[in-house]
Amino acid sequence: MDYIAQLEEKAKLANQAARVMAVLSTTEKNNALYAMAKALEEKQGFIINENKKDLANGKEKGLSTALLDRLMLDEARIQAMAEGLRQTAALPDPIGEGISSTRRPNGLEIQKVRVPLGVIGIIYEARPNVTVDAAGLCLKSGNAVILRGGSEAIQSNMAIVKVIGETMEKSGLPKGALGFIDTTDRKVVNAMLKLNQYLDVIIPRGGAGLIKTVVENSSVPVIETGTGVCHTYVDETADFTMAMNIALNAKVSRPAVCNAMETLLVHQAIASDFLPTMLEQFIEVGVEIRGCSETQKYHSAVIAATEEDWQAEYGDLILAIKVVENIDEAIEHIAKYNTKHSETIVTKDYDMARKFQQEVDAAAVYVNASTRFTDGFEFGFGAEIGISTQKLHARGPMGLPELTSIKYLISGSGQIR
Repeated sequence: MDYIAQLEEKAKLANQAARVMAVLSTTEKNNALYAMAKALEEKQGFIINENKKDLANGKEKGLSTALLDRLMLDEARIQAMAEGLRQTAALPDPIGEGISSTRRPNGLEIQKVRVPLGVIGIIYEARPNVTVDAAGLCLKSGNAVILRGGSEAIQSNMAIVKVIGETMEKSGLPKGALGFIDTTDRKVVNAMLKLNQYLDVIIPRGGAGLIKTVVENSSVPVIETGTGVCHTYVDETADFTMAMNIALNAKVSRPAVCNAMETLLVHQAIASDFLPTMLEQFIEVGVEIRGCSETQKYHSAVIAATEEDWQAEYGDLILAIKVVENIDEAIEHIAKYNTKHSETIVTKDYDMARKFQQEVDAAAVYVNASTRFTDGFEFGFGAEIGISTQKLHARGPMGLPELTSIKYLISGSGQIR
């Protein structure tokens, strides 16, 4: 089967569909989203059965428990996916929104409005819920989308696309508005990265290797979503109970996601009081600790950290810990090793909180809260297309406005230059 030819055909259809999508009414788009949500719930048995095939394959390939958790779908997760579509439908439609307007001295009226990006290509790994989130957000923002999921979730993604794709067309959306690459052949991804004629932007969502490959090889413009080497810094004035709860949640609630903590930094003034109990809590729930020489003093199970540990996105129950002299050393460490995703400080000192938020360069910088909140749903965006760690166009969780561009509408009365 010629998958490259199939890809080009899907890209052509998406390009044609994008022109229709751009002018759909809010009601038409919302009705499709509600229908898609209902279809997911009605066909959840079919989707879960297909997901079981991916889980079985994943176990055979030796995927970690954390990655299998990311892959798994059950009734609750499908319900959450459906609810995400309904929340996206309830959000304001960004298309046509007036951003600014001005009247020039020559009488020209100039309006700046939001318009769809056009055709969005999304390349992602493992989590099948991304299929629904991406389709819903692209639809609501008037875009066509071509999806390429990871090989681990191929059966789940094909099932989801079958359910929501058929529903979209029955709801009156144009054929080609949702395209899915149903092969795991990496040559197709390489071809997708060169489809400038049909694709307006590509968004990679996954690990460092995937994102690096897309950024380095794509001739289509890329919105770079980031890997998550996220830090929690416990300052000397921190409330210990709060700090332990935040650190534990940031690491163990879902260790494979990009907003999970990978490195814990602790002020030296409180290390001897804070770390023994904190380490016991981590070890009790199965976290492997890799620490600096100071951290090793507080528990025999702590493995010596290497330079690679400070820059690692483990995506698993592994944590690096370093004792730092003060907030300046913490900020310096973060500046050297972070991926500009999410960082948090736990402190009672207002000045230290302000200093941390002002000086740390990241898409999301927290005070006294877990990094796990960096998420489109938690931020009130309904869902997200990814978390951008770049600084052009979009940064942080990307919701509907980030999937738009702008257009200038100029009205005159015969002016010439």
